Amino acid sequence: MKSVEPQLAREWLQRWDAQQERYVAARESRFATIGHVLAAALRDVADPLILDLGCGPGSLSARMAGRLPAAEIVGVDVDPLLLALARGGYPDTARFVEADLGVPGWSTLLGLSRKADAAMSTTALHYLPPDVLAEVYLELAGQLRPGGIFVNADNLYDEQPTIAHLAAAVRQSSAAVHNEDWSSWWRAVEEEPALADLLAEREARPGHGGGDHHVPASVHADLLRSAGFSEVGTVWQVGDDMIIVAVR
Repeated sequence: MKSVEPQLAREWLQRWDAQQERYVAARESRFATIGHVLAAALRDVADPLILDLGCGPGSLSARMAGRLPAAEIVGVDVDPLLLALARGGYPDTARFVEADLGVPGWSTLLGLSRKADAAMSTTALHYLPPDVLAEVYLELAGQLRPGGIFVNADNLYDEQPTIAHLAAAVRQSSAAVHNEDWSSWWRAVEEEPALADLLAEREARPGHGGGDHHVPASVHADLLRSAGFSEVGTVWQVGDDMIIVAVR
């Protein structure tokens, strides 16, 4: 598995966290809330197994490893460059696996020996359209034990246009403006010789640029229930920045 030299990885991860705060102003509060939810749900599990869907460079996995040190965390993502940064910067945090959530059967690549106790995701699943999300949630349900939970944090949309606009304004009003943004971060990566091979590998992947399908929170809830989750609800929200929890 490819990895970036630790010091270089930590430098790029620090810049990643800074640019993400442009879009998720309450990012650390979001991470803390995910930790509260998982700690409460897994309080009676001695060695929980947690999946991190669309883990990117491992920001969420790293924070949850600090909050739940006994947990085994398996991160999954399709981006070879971000995964290499995760492995280099957070070598003892999680096991990071390359797999495409958009391709059925992704869970077979995770090497799981038992059903997971929980799954989590942050700022990742908006890249998937509803039909693909439906398949991801169905496959995820099959990998969670009964009573296991899924925690998804993302900018989710209201189907009412005025409310959606106001919710976005709440988030944007408190977003950081001094940090580099998503595009400038990737432009800087292009100028880093040590990441050239990983960047070329990333760009060779179809659809590597992602996108936002603006799937409303209500649609996520419907898809989760259809996949077999018994309860779905919102546990935290700042504008359109939401955390929803689903119980298997």
